[in-house]
Amino acid sequence: MVATSSGETIKAVFAIIVSVFALSLGDAVIKATSLSLPLWQMYILRSALTLPPLLLIAIKRGRGAHSLRVSGWSVLRSFLLVVMWLSYYVSLPLVPLSLAAAVYYTSPIFILMITAILAHRLPSVRACLAIACGFLGVVLVIRPDATGFDFAALLPVLSAFLYACAMVLTSAKCRDDDPFVLAIVLNVTFIVFGAGLGLFSGEEGAFLLGPWQTIDLSLIITVAVLAALILIGSVGAAIAYQRGAPATVAAFDYSYLLFSTVWGVAWFGEWPGPFTYLGFVLIIGAGLLAIKRQKANVAALAK
Repeated sequence: MVATSSGETIKAVFAIIVSVFALSLGDAVIKATSLSLPLWQMYILRSALTLPPLLLIAIKRGRGAHSLRVSGWSVLRSFLLVVMWLSYYVSLPLVPLSLAAAVYYTSPIFILMITAILAHRLPSVRACLAIACGFLGVVLVIRPDATGFDFAALLPVLSAFLYACAMVLTSAKCRDDDPFVLAIVLNVTFIVFGAGLGLFSGEEGAFLLGPWQTIDLSLIITVAVLAALILIGSVGAAIAYQRGAPATVAAFDYSYLLFSTVWGVAWFGEWPGPFTYLGFVLIIGAGLLAIKRQKANVAALAK
């Protein structure tokens, strides 16, 4: 439902800002702890802490455990999102946080392209302009000085594409699913995926496949913080897009780039260059153009 009053719009904007603040802080924590906590273990522990409150809320909302219906599409959606986050998190120790965030926010452009292809609609002039601006912005962010290319910078591009696929799938096939059930399936998929990666663990200190660490108080606190932040982020985003106009909410969704830049400078001394800032502007502009166009295509797919 689109907000019809200024009060609802203000609540939606506040919710999305709180959401991206929490999510960006969580990503910064993951980057900061990359040498002490293997990613697969974080997947398992974080989701293990997140699942109980989600189950309680979902059962209460659905009036019983029998209401937790899971579709095959929700499983596929969760798989896409888990691999998306895997690609993004693996990039964090390798590239600046602000760079990863900027490239990741090309997802609206991918959504535009995917929906246009699946809906058999030719891109409009506005859509082509959005794609061109987004591509130029990514080039400026990834290679601002043209002295070389780091393939790790492509991982956020992959994560943006996978996120776009998951969101198109959500709109087309999971529209009537309970959002809390979707969150439960996602967290169960995190645990299963993490356990699968854990079978290949071994190298000490490796961010992705390091060995299981002894659980101490500091580790519990770190994981609890990550679980709380992802809960705040996911619930805040849901409230924002339920109460506010999508285009308005999406515009403030880009404040993630501001927060990630602040964390990058404050925690890691990662100062973006002038070409990177220009890339930010182009990516944000392209995303907003894409958001204005993609709504009709997604509606056509849902029919």
